[in-house]
Amino acid sequence: MNSVAASVRTVLRRSLLTDSPHDVSGMNRDTPSPRGVLVVRPEPGLTETCETLTRLGWRCWGMESLVITPRVLPAQTGIAGVLITSSQSIHALSSCVTHDIPVYAVGDATADRVKKLGFQTIVSASGDAAKLAGLVREQLSPSSDTLLLLSGEHQGLPLAETLRADGFHVRRRVAYSAEPAVALSPDVLSAVREGLIGTIMVFSAASARAFCSAVAATDCATDSLRAIAISQNTMQELRKAGIQNILTARTPDMSAMLDRLGPVVPRFPH
Repeated sequence: MNSVAASVRTVLRRSLLTDSPHDVSGMNRDTPSPRGVLVVRPEPGLTETCETLTRLGWRCWGMESLVITPRVLPAQTGIAGVLITSSQSIHALSSCVTHDIPVYAVGDATADRVKKLGFQTIVSASGDAAKLAGLVREQLSPSSDTLLLLSGEHQGLPLAETLRADGFHVRRRVAYSAEPAVALSPDVLSAVREGLIGTIMVFSAASARAFCSAVAATDCATDSLRAIAISQNTMQELRKAGIQNILTARTPDMSAMLDRLGPVVPRFPH
């Protein structure tokens, strides 16, 4: 069973079993606010996450935190395998190698998207970049052909250095550029001011920086917001915006983010 689908079913089950849902006096930090959720991440994950949360019963807003510009790469030859650290690299992947080349993806969602393009062999590290390097070591040899690493600008460098230290020949190519959003949309700004948003879910440190910068340009207070961060680096960036109530996902993937969010607390009339 897909891990995200399993998490959706689990959270739905929790929502249905919540006792006295209108009484939230005993809520702890892992119990969600009855207000809405702001998802902070670039496409295509933004729309997919909002659709998932809506199915779970949340009222959802989105901030496209990064504007992604894909790059078209020339055909790459002599490649033993391709490593991609983000779904943003898929556009370049589809144009530069044939579908019989093995693809090593950091996350399950990225692996699923690659599979839909018709690639025959896809290996997922389930959100763990360190595990990705280990999978490459297990399945490929330094004497094999070149590894192609597709990433954003200034991304993927530690992974490339790790594999090179193990003797692999790594060809790193920038597959996309990312520019941070400069402002909150009017509907998001209005929802934050009116207290309709109680939780923000932030899926990268870069997205956190974009959110913090956009909020700093407004008169919105963030001290009452609860944040769900996908990593420690993301959490540290959010603290710069004055957000104190931050939960960090146990693993850097959608399933762990949903676990941290918890079930919706329905509001029933008294």
